[in-house]
Amino acid sequence: MAINTEMVGKTFGPFVRDYTFRDLELFALGCGAGIDGKDGLEYINEHDERDPHLKVLPMFGAMLIVDSEVTRTIDYGYNYAGSLHWGFDITFHKPITKMSDHLETMVRLEGLYDRGEGRGLLAQHIGDTYDSDGNLLFTNESWDCLIYDGGWGGPKPPKDIVEMPDRPADVEITETIPENQALIYRLSGDYHPQHIDWDYAAENGEPRPILHAISYAGVVMRHAINAFVPGEPERITRFKTRITSPVHPGTTLKTRLWKIKEGELRFALVDADADETGAKPHLNWGIIEYR
Repeated sequence: MAINTEMVGKTFGPFVRDYTFRDLELFALGCGAGIDGKDGLEYINEHDERDPHLKVLPMFGAMLIVDSEVTRTIDYGYNYAGSLHWGFDITFHKPITKMSDHLETMVRLEGLYDRGEGRGLLAQHIGDTYDSDGNLLFTNESWDCLIYDGGWGGPKPPKDIVEMPDRPADVEITETIPENQALIYRLSGDYHPQHIDWDYAAENGEPRPILHAISYAGVVMRHAINAFVPGEPERITRFKTRITSPVHPGTTLKTRLWKIKEGELRFALVDADADETGAKPHLNWGIIEYR
């Protein structure tokens, strides 16, 4: 099927997400909260299920634009088997404070870009999420790479340069991804078979199903909050990253955080033994901003 460039510039939606405190907790669990039974309990201990009170892991907002319903609806003719999350830049205008609500996300297909034959197509989506009172909660610029769809003659992608510090990280946190983290995270709405089906993974060159990028970005966000704004996730205002290689559950990862100035961090997510192996980062050129 040919790439349908006429869809560029069109807005789709609203994509509806009704949630309760249970959905907020499930999402946090899918990002590794409570991994030791203690860390991150502010995201998963509602205290009283009749009148729940939680802190909300802000990464919840990034998940809404990669929901399976969104990817099925905005189908411009790509090969679904080659769909990989390339990167995203989410701005948090207001924190989620309601323990249950009705969210609506409008998604604009902002651009389709050709990386060349064998290198894939880049798709740029911009999503705005509103709560039931009409408040704009998040704006998410999300990029997908369709690895089997390059060379169709489209425009070249824009440059995106993020300066990274040339010094040791100020903070490093190590965490082992549980073997079943992808199985938990997918219940938040991303049901792509690459995250659960071993035969599908093998057919696409992976030794096992891979973890969702939003899930391991959520791991980084937890680490950054703990290190720089402990107990106050509502202070996060931006999270930007490129997704540079997949994560396999069971891998031990290291979050590297650099403080650039008050309210601004850079980060990368690497294998724990990256210095010895020279392995490619999983997340790179990352920016976190907080108030």
